[in-house]
Amino acid sequence: MVPSLVVQFPRVYDWMVEILEASDLNFAFKGAWFSGTDFLLTADPRNIHHILSSNFKNYPKGPEFKKIFDVLGDGIVAADSMLWEDLRKSNHSIFHHKGFLEHAVSSNISKVKKGLLPILDKAVEENIILDLQDMFQRFTFDISSILMTGYDPMSLSIEMPEVEFAEAVDISEEAIFYRHLKPVILWKLQKWIGVGLEKKLRDSMVAVDEMLAKIISSRREELGRGKRETSMNVLTYYINVDTTKYKLLKPRSDKFIRDVVFSLLIAARDTTSSALTWFFWLLSMHPNVMAKIQHEINTKYDNPADLEKLVYLHAALSETMRLYPPLPFNHKSPSESEVLPSGHKVEAHSKIVISIYALGRMRSVWGEDASDFKPERWILEDGGIRHEPSYKFLAFNSGPRTCLGKNLALLQLKIVAVDIIRNYDFKIVEGQKIEPVTSVILTMKHGLKVTVSKKI
Repeated sequence: MVPSLVVQFPRVYDWMVEILEASDLNFAFKGAWFSGTDFLLTADPRNIHHILSSNFKNYPKGPEFKKIFDVLGDGIVAADSMLWEDLRKSNHSIFHHKGFLEHAVSSNISKVKKGLLPILDKAVEENIILDLQDMFQRFTFDISSILMTGYDPMSLSIEMPEVEFAEAVDISEEAIFYRHLKPVILWKLQKWIGVGLEKKLRDSMVAVDEMLAKIISSRREELGRGKRETSMNVLTYYINVDTTKYKLLKPRSDKFIRDVVFSLLIAARDTTSSALTWFFWLLSMHPNVMAKIQHEINTKYDNPADLEKLVYLHAALSETMRLYPPLPFNHKSPSESEVLPSGHKVEAHSKIVISIYALGRMRSVWGEDASDFKPERWILEDGGIRHEPSYKFLAFNSGPRTCLGKNLALLQLKIVAVDIIRNYDFKIVEGQKIEPVTSVILTMKHGLKVTVSKKI
């Protein structure tokens, strides 16, 4: 089946939608012999619930996943077993700490006012074409860095400086995606020789490691001098983490701290910026939705405490992530052979790819209007938010590995959306091609170019 995949690769996500719709939500992909490219592709909620929740213990990340995502090291994304449990519990502790949450809210509001809005004002005054995706990536990178390391890289500024870290992350995500589809022996050989995308990945990680090494070393030195932190951040938390409570964590290891921080930096930066980019593109395509959100903000919003009142905005964001999930797929592998609820037998250590992108577009799951952008599907008759099962709406994962930063991400999305929508109008530049890049994060291949005007 490899030749057909090669032909369809530029539109691989939509190709997955088509074959899963035509094959009852499950499709066994067969690659070349001994290439390691066989996998079961699924968007079946029964299988998803089984894999991610009810039989979670049989689906660890596993050694193959760790090899594919080797740049993340021992961070929570690639961790398994007891180490993952310690990371999960310690992450939960800081992400739900009152001081951390207050710092997150104030940092987002400040970055919007001092970073985002001045750039939009400049675009208005000088009639500049702005790439919203680039702007959102810079915004979320700065916020993520502030919350994870206590350091603001100031990538979101009028000057729009080159961001070496961001470029390195983009390369790593592309390389990781291709590792899922290339014969294992091929990408491992390229890595060993140092050619192609694997060479780019290796070179880009040098810049990432150097940046994080300097930040970690500086923080250890500050703490050694007795300097007190004015606000909570993940780096300081893990340097001082209680190892009597979390026995497998290694606060004295710079490598371990690097892995923890880097995994969270990527997760926080890329998922939120992806959701914002697709959200504003969809609004430009659906002015009726934009008008409803605008009316809701005008009538129900005075300050950040009112964000929970913005039901239609919440629905529109959920609908965006249903159609354009920041993480388009999930990769799992069973420890032991078993038969899935769909009747498909999966062998131990075989590959299962959950197509989150396709799941949100299956008519058998979401109805005949599954491909339509329709925020109303998320609103109950009494005006409240409809909460769909996580194995049906997988934007924040499901089961024990459900995203701990879900509420924080939604808060950030709303803060940014409200300030932009109530202050600016924007128009998509005609002629640009809107298509997703083939990567582990669903970003736009060519960005999202817009012109901006101030609301009267």
